[in-house]
Amino acid sequence: MSSATKPTVSERIGVVGAGQLARMMGEAARDVGVTITLLANAPDDSAVATCSTVLVGAANDELALRELASAVDVITFDHELVDLEVLGKLEAEGVILRPSSEALRYAVDKAFQRQALEAAGIAVPRFLVVRSTTDERLASFLDELASPPVVKAARGGYDGRGVAFPSNRDETLEVIDEMSRAGDVVVEEHLQLTEEVAQLVVRSVDGSVVFYPVVSTVQRDGMCVEVHYPSDLDEKATDEAFHLSESVASLIRGVGVMAIEYFVTDDGVLVNEVALRPHNSGHWTIEGTLTSQFAQHLRAVSGQPLASATPVTSHATMVNVVGADLPGSLDAARSVGDTFVHDYGKSWRPGRKLGHVTALGDEPASPHVRAWNSARAYGTVTREA
Repeated sequence: MSSATKPTVSERIGVVGAGQLARMMGEAARDVGVTITLLANAPDDSAVATCSTVLVGAANDELALRELASAVDVITFDHELVDLEVLGKLEAEGVILRPSSEALRYAVDKAFQRQALEAAGIAVPRFLVVRSTTDERLASFLDELASPPVVKAARGGYDGRGVAFPSNRDETLEVIDEMSRAGDVVVEEHLQLTEEVAQLVVRSVDGSVVFYPVVSTVQRDGMCVEVHYPSDLDEKATDEAFHLSESVASLIRGVGVMAIEYFVTDDGVLVNEVALRPHNSGHWTIEGTLTSQFAQHLRAVSGQPLASATPVTSHATMVNVVGADLPGSLDAARSVGDTFVHDYGKSWRPGRKLGHVTALGDEPASPHVRAWNSARAYGTVTREA
């Protein structure tokens, strides 16, 4: 690309959402050479402590979004709970969104995501999108499945919310009826998994792409408990995931970090979810790679060249800290040697994601043990993988 066609670097970045992802973007902003104006739900949101300027308003509030747009060069996001119609209206008026509202639809709407990926020939679980239990296709679809399906609300779910695992046909129909009051419902085969993995892909304004390594993830009750690098996949499955990541990134064409979660079965690798933002599966990159996912996302959306995603360690374990019945001790967590403890600045509450711990090492056992020892001292409710 000639210098005449290089994208303009935008130094003023607006972030919609003020949770832990935005907090860590704020921590990375200075090194990337950008400032962040945050659109927060409340003055005490997690990311308020790390971002330059804070506006208070809802992510789907058009007036609040317009105020944010007037203060920044580019707007990006730390979650998918947005109004695509409002965002499209702002784009039509010249507001720059990275990723675009068109790309965001893949993350906002699970029904659209599944249908678009399948239409592009990208491997996904068998599924059916319905609006009610009276859909004439539903009975035969359920008859074809070996077990009761997974039922997902097309919009609004995260960290296990909006996902149900009914135990029989009657319960399946009840869940579909309940979810369908809010819109489309994805009814999906319940796969027998051998592994769950994820990969981050970062795409720049000029179309350049950087891939982070595939990592293994461990889920409990719909929430990620642990991530470890390298993944447990063999070379064939790793290559399969990588090629799927290439196809997904080429289809969606989002700018910034894209996280692709995969189901691994005896029959191959299938796409589970796609998120167009920094992601829990990439928290280990803060210490574990040359460029963290947060710095990389800001480089991409600001129009800067992407940097190296090369790991700086042989093994890494990241453990999420989710509030137990009683609070733990941040000091005790930090006293565990050779760990990196990230506190999200949230008040303790059972079930609330409070932070994460990462440990690095030359072999897998030591970082796993250190990360879990620190997380338990921190007071996590999650059980060791």
